[in-house]
Amino acid sequence: MPLGKKASQSEAAPAIAAGVELEKMRRRVRLSRLALFTAIAAGPVALAVAVTSGPATAEAAAPHRPAPVRAAAAAADPAGYSQVFLDAWLRSSADEAGSVQARLAQSLAPDVALPDPAADAQPKPRSVTAVRSMQRDEGAWTVTVAAQYADSTVRYFTVPVAADRTGVSFAVTGAPGVVAGPVRAAVPESPYTVSVPSDGALVSTVGEFLGAYLTGTGEVDRYLAPGVELTPVSPAPYTAVTVREVSAVEEAAAAGQVPADGTKVRVLVQAEGRDDAGLWPLAYELALTARSSRWDVAALQSGTVQGGGVR
Repeated sequence: MPLGKKASQSEAAPAIAAGVELEKMRRRVRLSRLALFTAIAAGPVALAVAVTSGPATAEAAAPHRPAPVRAAAAAADPAGYSQVFLDAWLRSSADEAGSVQARLAQSLAPDVALPDPAADAQPKPRSVTAVRSMQRDEGAWTVTVAAQYADSTVRYFTVPVAADRTGVSFAVTGAPGVVAGPVRAAVPESPYTVSVPSDGALVSTVGEFLGAYLTGTGEVDRYLAPGVELTPVSPAPYTAVTVREVSAVEEAAAAGQVPADGTKVRVLVQAEGRDDAGLWPLAYELALTARSSRWDVAALQSGTVQGGGVR
């Protein structure tokens, strides 16, 4: 066969093969469409089977796009709004309606009258803090705000607030009311009932760990369990840390020797930090794990442990 004829045949072969494959693909698509239309006519169950079973249908379909998810709008807490209002309201006066604080209070609550303090009235508050929010009804809130004065007096106010449906707009709907402060809650009994000897390996590990964590002395990583990551406080807030007392939940923490590998204990550490300004009482809840006759810190209960921390 002549060379030119051989070349033309070899060049035509791929084109013919491509055309055959294209025709096969078109035939599969037509058959899939026919099956889909038949399934639609047959009912929803057959439609689901047709959609999930045919590979050609999946190839011909548009790329999958997740349907948009609309999360329900969370009820916005107007605590901060109430705090700003009460702070401005307590610092304003009806005799000085044009002052900065009075204008701010009136912009947040146009229908609320300004106070009219006497000349020798109690001084302005040193700080104002929202302490509780309660939603009474849809869009209606009551916020309790504490005002602390320079003589350590604390007075509590309730502020009624309305919120719109989107949770982005608020309005104070009435004058503040003075109320009694919240009562002290009953404190549950501590689970840390086991006293840990101060001369044991656990207390030693805890002291060295806190020293590295709070003073920058030594490496924190050497005291951590495998897989636990914990960044030391920076800049270091203290020049020295002393462990005063350690109590535990589990009896294994008080053992004279480090128990078997994998033993886990939870401890409460009472410590003291020292800096140029004095001594500062500190408390930490730690989880520790026994490994190779030593204790490893597995968690620091402050939300900073990542990757493998015991919680």
